[in-house]
Amino acid sequence: MPSRMDESQPGTRHLDGRRLARCLEAGMRRVVADQDRLNRINVFPVPDGDTGTNLALTMNAVRTALAGHRDEHAGRTLERIADAALDGARGNSGAIFAQFFLGLGDACADRRLLATGDLIEAVASGAAYAREALSDPREGTILTVLTAFSRELEGLAGRELDFAGLLERGLARAREALAATQNQLEALRRAGVVDAGGQGFVDLLDGIMACIRGDAAVDLDEGQLPEDIEAAFPDMGASGHLEHRYCTECMVTGDHVNRRALREALAPLGASLVVAGTHRKVRVHIHVNEPDRVFEIAASHGEISSRKADDMRQQSGTAAGSAQVAVVVDSAADLPESEFERLGIHMVPVRVHFGERSYLDKVSLSSDQFYAELASNPQHPKTSQPAPGDFRRLYQFLVSHHPGVLSIHLTGRVSGTFQAAASAAARIEGHGRVLAVDSRNASLGQGLVALEAAELARAGLSLDDIAAGLDDSIARTKTWGLLRDVSYAVRGGRVPRYRKIIADLARLTPIIRTYPDGRIASGGALFGRRNLVDRFARMIAREAAADRRYRIAVAHASDPERAQRLLERLLDLVANVESHFLTEVGSALGAHGGPGTLVASLQALPARRA
Repeated sequence: MPSRMDESQPGTRHLDGRRLARCLEAGMRRVVADQDRLNRINVFPVPDGDTGTNLALTMNAVRTALAGHRDEHAGRTLERIADAALDGARGNSGAIFAQFFLGLGDACADRRLLATGDLIEAVASGAAYAREALSDPREGTILTVLTAFSRELEGLAGRELDFAGLLERGLARAREALAATQNQLEALRRAGVVDAGGQGFVDLLDGIMACIRGDAAVDLDEGQLPEDIEAAFPDMGASGHLEHRYCTECMVTGDHVNRRALREALAPLGASLVVAGTHRKVRVHIHVNEPDRVFEIAASHGEISSRKADDMRQQSGTAAGSAQVAVVVDSAADLPESEFERLGIHMVPVRVHFGERSYLDKVSLSSDQFYAELASNPQHPKTSQPAPGDFRRLYQFLVSHHPGVLSIHLTGRVSGTFQAAASAAARIEGHGRVLAVDSRNASLGQGLVALEAAELARAGLSLDDIAAGLDDSIARTKTWGLLRDVSYAVRGGRVPRYRKIIADLARLTPIIRTYPDGRIASGGALFGRRNLVDRFARMIAREAAADRRYRIAVAHASDPERAQRLLERLLDLVANVESHFLTEVGSALGAHGGPGTLVASLQALPARRA
């Protein structure tokens, strides 16, 4: 009985939309299957180990768009692929792939059947589009491989070759160009690897070629993968290694987006700029230190969406590290940046909205900037949980480097963040396992639960071992907040206006606290306005047992002096404090507490550490 692939056997000189989709699907499956290796050899432009993940996410977006595809028109199929790639593009290489597909689609939009000559023309268009999307094209990258493949095909124009013969020659030349990248860029030479994006393109061609030949499956050629990549980059993960910290992306849409003007405006901000797309929809990718400047400029050229800013400093540390478990939090968790860096904790930012303007919490909007905006902007901020795709992108990257990922989130009683994380965790494919956990806490309390988990991960415990103790860690962690002014909670709809009137008349300063079931609710009030810090500290200290050791954390909303006094008073009152820190209250709680809010958390340490 003939196989399904017989219709694309050697001798094929035309492909319709369905056959074309099937061949590209085979190529994309091959890229996805190779994502771990692509991550490992990703050392240029920065050694952050995410090229495989980004390409897998880009390819999977296209595969989803092609699922059940029945259009026999080749040109419309390529346009569908290009549009899905642009929407789903992630990272530098993903944006370049999207632009390449866009070039293919534009060249063949009116072709119902794709002939070998059409393919040659389309590939030339795609390679040119990809090069034009970059502000600083570099040889020794995917562009070099694309160009070599395109020129080889152009040299075969007019020959009596079928698709198999054409692609076989082109693939051989692409492999030669890929091998040469190792000597074209110093970073690749030092690591002894080829360019990861270029390898991804060769993977795509390999899969397409296997489909054209009718091969059901072909093993990946792992090639030579040096074991000492980290030795070639001893400073991977070091805080001062990267010139630009955030891999920043967004989508810009409008009636006529001027890509050249947008590229010129963004180029001075950073490096690795890719502006891919059409005059109606553009994907921006750039490495910068100030993501909000990218979003500001992009917003002046059209409507922006799909904002993201991945911390490459954290990613570089993960690529160089060997911990069994990676720990993730959402940005509602309040910890000093030094603790995030010390323990390699990853963060997915919450969205903060002031009217029509949106920010990535703690990434494109610092705590100081948030409180300044809160005090001056008549529009009260709203926060929204990260989309499941934000979590999924990070999880997909982390499982390629760690056997386990533990994601710890703001209490599900006040936010859907945990549900979004759990949904994303359930869809992760890879060697690692992802566990999403409801911290049943907030702010510092969520941060302390994550901190303890990260310390255990650093000590070498497995995901199952850490997870087994999480309920105990959560039960041992308590959090309180002292609200100087409840008017912000009224503006945000958390507190009825009449309660503010009563509090003002009675000279009450309300206290909120977390409860074991995850509620954040009233924890009483302090009468009068005198000695608030001292009385707040004494109330918290009464919860501490004399025979336990503790970790104490204090955070403030634009009030560092009162926070310092609170911490000092707690250290006086709680006898057995093993560690402590002071930080800022983030927007998740600060939007309702307002400037002057003080937060304190008390975490009893497990008996084995007493």
